[in-house]
Amino acid sequence: MAEWFDLVDAEGNPTGESALRSECHGNPDLLHQAVHVFVVNRAGDLFLQKRSMQKDIQPGKWDTSVGGHVDAGEKPADAVCRELREELGVPKGNPEFLYQYLWRSPVESEVIRSFRFRYDGPFELQASELDDGKFWSLTEIEAHIGKDIFTPNFEFEWPKIRPYLESAPS
Repeated sequence: MAEWFDLVDAEGNPTGESALRSECHGNPDLLHQAVHVFVVNRAGDLFLQKRSMQKDIQPGKWDTSVGGHVDAGEKPADAVCRELREELGVPKGNPEFLYQYLWRSPVESEVIRSFRFRYDGPFELQASELDDGKFWSLTEIEAHIGKDIFTPNFEFEWPKIRPYLESAPS
């Protein structure tokens, strides 16, 4: 089934146009929306997903807890709940919006809205999207930055998200 995304301006406002995922993933001029959810447990560790080797972008790399596109006509907050359910099997929750930023790569350009979510599990990983998932301490993550195991987008976002993770309520 074809996936459609609303195109947006640099602030994330819809332009009234839409494009197919396949078009967006080959044309960085087609700015679209995505969401990231950073799942933190009671100990303050961050759950990361290992992207499936079947993914078209950054296969086999460790990435944010949850990441996904906002479908055409979908609100970002609804995409967050949908992606949590699809990727990690989290039935419900109320993730906290933190910030948004513009991400550009040679493959695509996205306005990404990032959220924090307190959850200890259990998880039911979506096999078609994820090869693995586990909690990492912030120190562990820091020690692996720059060693080509994380996605470039995760490494770009790490300095933005780290202060929010260090101050996460227990």
